[in-house]
Amino acid sequence: MLKVEHLTKVYDDGTRALQGISFEIPDGQFLIIIGLSGSGKSTLLRCINRLVEPTEGRVFWNDVDITATSQEELRHIRRRIGMIFQHFNLVRRSRVITNVLAGRLGYTNPTLSLFNHFSRTDVELALQNLERVGIADQAYKRADELSGGQQQRVGIARALMQNPELMLVDEPVSALDPATSHSIMRYLEELNKKDGMTILCSLHFLSLARAYADRIIALKDGNIVFDGPPEEIDDARFREIYGEDAERVEIK
Repeated sequence: MLKVEHLTKVYDDGTRALQGISFEIPDGQFLIIIGLSGSGKSTLLRCINRLVEPTEGRVFWNDVDITATSQEELRHIRRRIGMIFQHFNLVRRSRVITNVLAGRLGYTNPTLSLFNHFSRTDVELALQNLERVGIADQAYKRADELSGGQQQRVGIARALMQNPELMLVDEPVSALDPATSHSIMRYLEELNKKDGMTILCSLHFLSLARAYADRIIALKDGNIVFDGPPEEIDDARFREIYGEDAERVEIK
């Protein structure tokens, strides 16, 4: 169970990205957060694993207060929380398998990892995860030789190296074409349905959220303006979330 209580984030310039929001996510749920750019989606994800430090509020995961842990305790917690980034966050000049192995840094001797020395078991796991996302044949290419969709799959394989129970996914398809977007979302759906992994994913497009989410939370100006099943977002709700002049864009 992930529990967010009165989470607030005010940046140094005075921007209030999150304004005291609260919600709970049961284990195994596929929750998608929607909203306009600047609504607080990315800040929320980063506050959960403290890549961004909240200003106020608390985040509990399995009854542990993440916001109150020491850096050493946080390092152990992050081992089981994977993260997939909007812009892939790869070392583009490094080989694909090296990028994937970076997901084991929390488990590996820091000195050995500096020289890219990983165990045979870790290398085998990396190849298995690349096979799972369909690009094992790209393992020894440089990351910048791959397409955007392939690079995002590298990001998924890297996150899987942590054996996560919770996956935070920040705008994973914003730079991808519609067909590739669906392929990435199907990989996430498989992790949720087959592995029982809890998924917390931010998206721009309501059509994708409708297709894959068990539940949708909509943010606007750092506040929750909707929390419920996808089918309850009618035209009036859509305009409340995205503005009166917004038009639905379908990703088919």
